[in-house]
Amino acid sequence: MTLAGCETLLPKGPAETQGPVEQPTETTQPAEPDPITGALPTDTERHRVALLLPLSGRNSGIGQSIANATTLALLDAKAENLRITSYDTAKGARAAAQKAIADGNRLILGPLLSENVIAAAEAARPANVPIISYSNDIGVAGGNVFLLGYMPNQSIDRVVKYARSRGMSRFAGLVPNGTYGQRASSQLLRSVKDAGGTVVTMQKYNRSAASMRSAVQRMQQDSAYDAILIADSGNMAINAQPIIARNGGANAKLLGTELWNTESKLASAPGMRGAWFASVSDNLYRQYATKYRGMFGTNPYRLSSLGYDSVLLTIRIARDWKVGQGFPVDRLKDDGGFVGLDGAFRFTGKGTAERALEVQEIGSGSINVVSTAPRSFK
Repeated sequence: MTLAGCETLLPKGPAETQGPVEQPTETTQPAEPDPITGALPTDTERHRVALLLPLSGRNSGIGQSIANATTLALLDAKAENLRITSYDTAKGARAAAQKAIADGNRLILGPLLSENVIAAAEAARPANVPIISYSNDIGVAGGNVFLLGYMPNQSIDRVVKYARSRGMSRFAGLVPNGTYGQRASSQLLRSVKDAGGTVVTMQKYNRSAASMRSAVQRMQQDSAYDAILIADSGNMAINAQPIIARNGGANAKLLGTELWNTESKLASAPGMRGAWFASVSDNLYRQYATKYRGMFGTNPYRLSSLGYDSVLLTIRIARDWKVGQGFPVDRLKDDGGFVGLDGAFRFTGKGTAERALEVQEIGSGSINVVSTAPRSFK
């Protein structure tokens, strides 16, 4: 797990290597080649869309995986009216956005990290170019910045309500220090109260075994609980489980956030059997991952589906988007929402993606759905 930006948590993924990335690069459907002029060609039949991602440096693996996903989406949709140009945020997000705008792009997909969204927005707002970012930091949304990232508050609310419906009323929270942990603890308190339960203990820790052990021991001193939310990665939850079991929580139901959906070790961890977490559906993602492996020869990062869905969203809106005109931002505010690999979603008034989530249960070597996600918002 890598901690980046304003508590944006990036999952581990397949090892990927990549040579130097020249900027910009083009991702389009096959078409007649444009004349080589040393500059981007003028488009009269295709919308110009910028893709801002870390394509070099420590986050290049996940950046390239998202970029590959956008290519796959273009090919699957047979979209001939979009020209997507990639810009490397590792070389400076604001400079990348300025270059993208100077090149005539009317929409920005990305960036990934919250600090890069802030920098890109500084260049994009004066030009009235909207941003559809892959970040999950609600602090950077708004003002023509829309976030596709998975929001922890939604997954916490979903799994808490499900646990409450199954008779659990006394909740505990084990949360890491930092912005993510602060928001997780606030949401847990809110969701449990709304569901008619009680948070009997909430403990914070640094991401170390000793700090986590101390936090769990303090929980035992406070009160007994029916369920405990571990607001961290799946790997940290695996490490926490035996400590919880030895310190008064052996019979407590383990609950997780959307971060657990990126951890492949959960299904093979015996201590995690029976745990619940809320996440987007994996049904279509599995098909996508198979196709991705066939095309690129490696496994995709789980977050790469955001890149795929951002292109599907753009293609849908492009039906009524005149080439050369500004992107119709109001179309993003459709109450009926949109559907992608990760299921139904729509943007809230604050610019964050509200998603239809399912609850999954960790079994013996598998993860099963125990509460399906709604298909739409209507």
